[in-house]
Amino acid sequence: MTSDDSMRSRVPGSRFRLWLLLGANRWAVAGMVLAVIFVALAVFVAIDPVPLSDAIAASDPTETLFQAMITSIITGVTLVVTINQVVLSQELGAVGDQRDRMQAALAFRDDVADDLDEPVSPPEPSAFLHALLGATADRARALREDVADVDDQEARDAVESFADELIENAETVREGLDSAQFGTFDVVQAALGFNYSLKIYEGKRIQGLYGGGTDAGSDEDGDDATPPLDEDATAALDDVVTHLERFGPAREHVKTLYFQWSLTDLSQAMLYSAIPALVVTIAGLLVLGNAGTIGGTTLGVANQSWLVITATTVALAPFAILLSFVLRIATVAKRTLAMGPFVLRTTDRPDDD
Repeated sequence: MTSDDSMRSRVPGSRFRLWLLLGANRWAVAGMVLAVIFVALAVFVAIDPVPLSDAIAASDPTETLFQAMITSIITGVTLVVTINQVVLSQELGAVGDQRDRMQAALAFRDDVADDLDEPVSPPEPSAFLHALLGATADRARALREDVADVDDQEARDAVESFADELIENAETVREGLDSAQFGTFDVVQAALGFNYSLKIYEGKRIQGLYGGGTDAGSDEDGDDATPPLDEDATAALDDVVTHLERFGPAREHVKTLYFQWSLTDLSQAMLYSAIPALVVTIAGLLVLGNAGTIGGTTLGVANQSWLVITATTVALAPFAILLSFVLRIATVAKRTLAMGPFVLRTTDRPDDD
């Protein structure tokens, strides 16, 4: 059974929802959130039968609003920056710990370099994943050639279908990695398109059924039987599965680096946006709390109301930025919770027929 490996097929909802959660620029998403807030507040103020100036004269709701905003901005920014520092604290450690991390990273890169038949693996994350996928696709092509002479039609069809799907998925993702630059979401977004978890499961299933596993290793009488795949084809299949298993930790490492990068950007954005938000909120508390401070109307709404709406929208900018970044981080984390042949979603598997 052919499976759709695209990210679009693995994330429920519309294309717009997927674009909003992952593809859209985070600043654009924050701007959209603020625009919706501004329009919604303008509509509520316009349809309110009691003018805002009268409400201010009676109970002064703007004072209560802006006082709460000041407290929320300071508390929220402090909390987010603190959480960010806790997440990034894993970068801190004794020299021994840092050396162990370095040795583990170098050992993995050496293993990949051996797989690539190169003296050293590419240093850039996008080039590293690109080369690893290329090597995996090459092994899948070799596997397809090795099973061409297999007599068992069922085994040959299963392996060829597996190899074809893997090659197609790998080449599609490599195209997305060609122009991807780390620091943006492009590298992680492209890497998410490679459905390696299901590919590992399919590869190991074929190993068990046709490559000398327990399912194919004995006949109906319990006697040893010759597996459908010969030694060369079995070795080629093992090689493909090994390369797929390399991709898992490589993608997780790139994803972790992106999360750290993104959280750092989020902390900076929250700090930068908190300053104008606090200034506008404090000014609103001092100036806009008096009825009739600013006269005149625009589009049928008092200018003082427009200023209150604008000040409220600016005060919510840190929250909108936090929302836009967390939406992407949480979506990526949810889609990549499990490593290896664990598929945490409803999917069509080859043995579901």
